[in-house]
Amino acid sequence: MRIGIPRESKEGERRVGLDPKAVAVLAGDGHDLRVASGAGHGIGATDEAYRAAGARIVDAAEAWRAQLVVKVKEIQQDEWPGLEPDSTIFCFHHLAGEPGRARGVADRGVTAIAFEMVRDDAGGFPLLAPMSVIAGRLAIQVGAQLLTLPAGGNGTLLAGCPGAEPARVLVLGGGHAGSQAARLALAMGAAVTVLTRSAHTRDALARLLGEAVVAGLATPEAIERHALAADLVVGAVFIPGAPTPKLLPRALVSRMKPGSVIVDVSIDAGGVAETSRPTTHANPTFVEEGVVHYCVANMPSAVARAGSAALSSAALPLVRTLAGQGIAQAIRGDPGLRAGVLLWRGRFTHEGIAAESGRPCLPLADGDLA
Repeated sequence: MRIGIPRESKEGERRVGLDPKAVAVLAGDGHDLRVASGAGHGIGATDEAYRAAGARIVDAAEAWRAQLVVKVKEIQQDEWPGLEPDSTIFCFHHLAGEPGRARGVADRGVTAIAFEMVRDDAGGFPLLAPMSVIAGRLAIQVGAQLLTLPAGGNGTLLAGCPGAEPARVLVLGGGHAGSQAARLALAMGAAVTVLTRSAHTRDALARLLGEAVVAGLATPEAIERHALAADLVVGAVFIPGAPTPKLLPRALVSRMKPGSVIVDVSIDAGGVAETSRPTTHANPTFVEEGVVHYCVANMPSAVARAGSAALSSAALPLVRTLAGQGIAQAIRGDPGLRAGVLLWRGRFTHEGIAAESGRPCLPLADGDLA
């Protein structure tokens, strides 16, 4: 199968869909790997490294002329012309809450399999999880820096010091990003509260993190009480295929401590705060209602070497399945991959994203995959 690996065009995105190690495995399987020149530049992987792994180095347009395109971030508008009908795009599509992009990609007639929707046998998200782990850990590193006065924060030291209490950290969400954020914040000495949607997740986090964490349910009353006391709020809510609920309305944000910080990991799906809007690595923050907001939609790109290695390792078995069996047969035989199909040859197959886009939803049937 022809497999294309484009160079990412999203601002600040330095990761690559597959690293040379993964490319070598796929080339060994007999597939035709086409890597855009410079695709691995952000992780220090040269064109020569990809050639040595068995890939052909091609121009930007040629990398899209493939049966299977593996990339990292959602399709950018300048990438739409490269989409070829009947090709399959395997990446973080993030179409929830983005009806314009969803319609634009659908109109190109492609199949879209979303990293963030693919499931494993246990019902987890094997491609989203490693990026969420990285983002959760980065959220605390970033938040600690933004709390300093030169960065616009209120001058609180996350870990505290003799005579000064540690920062109060509120984590909204108990998945991979939220649990990792809470764990690192605790390790750094902060006073940490985690609020989750379910009692099951709350109890699991309490067992995982121990008595040092305050774990509770994300009721409006609890969110308000803890947000008003917090120095740092981490938004780490993920609802598959749906926009993030606005747990922090503007009226609440306006009452938070001046110089407190919101790191909105959930910004890819709209963010947890009404005041959040996407930012970039080049301009990562803004101040709204006296609160510093960090809303970078591709946080793991800040550590592109680690992010690419983790993502490539997680994606490789699925790419081998798609390429080895053929797209239709692989999806037919793997319910986890099937869960990731948002578009099938330009047709909306996910009910929520179809409804947002004003298009009909035609769920994927076995007959489509014959």
